[in-house]
Amino acid sequence: MATLSDVAAEAGVSPTAVSRYLNNRIDLPQATRDRIDKAIAKLDYRPNLLARRLSTGKSEAIALVTPDIANPFFAELAAAVERQAHASGYSVYITSTGGHADAEINAIRRMADSHVDGLIMTTNRVDDGSLANLLAGRENVVLLDEDIAGVSVPRVFVDNAEGTYLAAQHLIAMGHTEIALIGGPHRLMSVNERLAGFARAMDEASLPVRPGRVLLGDYTRDYGAAAASVLLDAADRPTAILACSDYIAIGVMQVVRGLGLSIPRDISLVGFDDMAFAALVDPPLTTIRQPVAAMGELAVKHLFALLDGQTPPAETRLPVELVVRQSVAAPKNSIASSS
Repeated sequence: MATLSDVAAEAGVSPTAVSRYLNNRIDLPQATRDRIDKAIAKLDYRPNLLARRLSTGKSEAIALVTPDIANPFFAELAAAVERQAHASGYSVYITSTGGHADAEINAIRRMADSHVDGLIMTTNRVDDGSLANLLAGRENVVLLDEDIAGVSVPRVFVDNAEGTYLAAQHLIAMGHTEIALIGGPHRLMSVNERLAGFARAMDEASLPVRPGRVLLGDYTRDYGAAAASVLLDAADRPTAILACSDYIAIGVMQVVRGLGLSIPRDISLVGFDDMAFAALVDPPLTTIRQPVAAMGELAVKHLFALLDGQTPPAETRLPVELVVRQSVAAPKNSIASSS
């Protein structure tokens, strides 16, 4: 195996010059850089990563803690984080916690013991203070997608309230006044914000938000199905459902079909996320598009800014947009549907 000294001899420079060149610590003439690159290629030189990390004091790795890597939303976030980190020569250690508190705490502790340079944290549950206490005082941490109260680190979120506001506005414009909302866990930041956006649109249209028409539980297909069963079995069932995730929307679709009903003829449906499958289901799902890849990439950029001693924004909100497909129509017997 070729050594640093072999490369230096082949390129006609000192081993120190090669080392500093590979660690971006020296500005060499182009001709010298070309000779070193050519020597590296000729000798098939592989840098000693452990030695380099010891010399720089960096692991050249970051950690990503995510609730469920099998979920398309978190999978896309993780892919974006990996892509952005790899572009800067960093590895990513990913832990999927299943959304369990103990697993999240253990993952953060393991990451600290692994001496990674930084952490990107995503969660899908309301913290009881354990995560906040564990992350308090830690440097080089970025929160992604959901907040953890009491942790003063950079955050990257989307405009949750604007998303449900746009979705509810669309349903109202189509003639719906009996609108239900199915959301995630009570008191979770995104849930509170999405509920607030929905309430704002309903209030502007002078429509009541009925407690029995707002069901909160989990961002899952199973909960979407369970909540839809409650709503659609009611004597005064809604004419439209705003599902606060595309996974919830899939559960709603299953129940609608099981009852012999049709979307959007009998029930209109709007999702939130715009996962890849949203355009492929029948009917294609009208939904709120989150810039998932941009979120993951920006989280890495903010983390690298911290590693470089910079101060990224305390909170960044990325915009969302309404994507209109075929899952919304005017309600039956409405003026809009008969015109």
